[in-house]
Amino acid sequence: MIAGKVKRTRNLLLSMLIIIIGIFHFIPLYTTINLAFKPKTDMSSRWLFSAEATWDNFIRAIEKAHIFRALGNSTIITVSAIILLVLIGGMAAYPLARNRSKLNNFIILFILSVMMVPPLSMLVPLVTIMGKIGAVSTYWGIVLILVTFELPISIFLYLNFIKTIPRELDEAALIDGCSRFSIFFRIILPLLKPVTATVIILTGVHIWNDFQFSLFLLQDRHMRVVTLAISSFFSQSSSNLGAAAAAAIIGVLPIAILFVFLQRFFIKGMVDSAVKG
Repeated sequence: MIAGKVKRTRNLLLSMLIIIIGIFHFIPLYTTINLAFKPKTDMSSRWLFSAEATWDNFIRAIEKAHIFRALGNSTIITVSAIILLVLIGGMAAYPLARNRSKLNNFIILFILSVMMVPPLSMLVPLVTIMGKIGAVSTYWGIVLILVTFELPISIFLYLNFIKTIPRELDEAALIDGCSRFSIFFRIILPLLKPVTATVIILTGVHIWNDFQFSLFLLQDRHMRVVTLAISSFFSQSSSNLGAAAAAAIIGVLPIAILFVFLQRFFIKGMVDSAVKG
């Protein structure tokens, strides 16, 4: 009887905690949506919806910030980077997971240590090097940088997931005459769907939301990505919160849609990569 009451109390407290956390996550979204529909002349509280809701902020986001062109640039960069992260990350993790040696253990430790390095600490030399090789304001330049910094997390997730795949599959394929490349692409890669969804979501969100590298490496206004388009509404002398909020809503929709389609794989991939490994 007492145990049942304790369990119900614990479940009630957990439910209340989940609701509170959900509210804290919903508040910024609510404020953003509210600002996006407020006219610039409306100085009322940001907590209250305006009686004169308008689409003007969305029009400004489209016409002034060219948000759809920015969406196109962000999509090209993000998709290109994700494809490379999935292929390179999976191919690099496969031999590291299958071959246990001191050298491979050192490589894994090195990969994990790279994850601890703040990207901003290398920003100045990176911009200098990219300028010398003509990679500034190019798709391949920004993709190269973003893939470099997101690759460790991709390898780490794939590494722990591949460790859970039985080695007997590899041995049976080798007996049938398959090469290592054939084993990876025909047998291992199709089994990596859950962790691949996790890699796509985690690295895709980071790349889509990147501001620090894009600010310095995408100097051509035609190469603006979503984050730069939003920041264009802020300056030292003025700011337009409504238009920035509207641009942010448009900019977040592709990632939100991506998460909806991949969420059923996301939790499984996270658990299998982080716990089973």
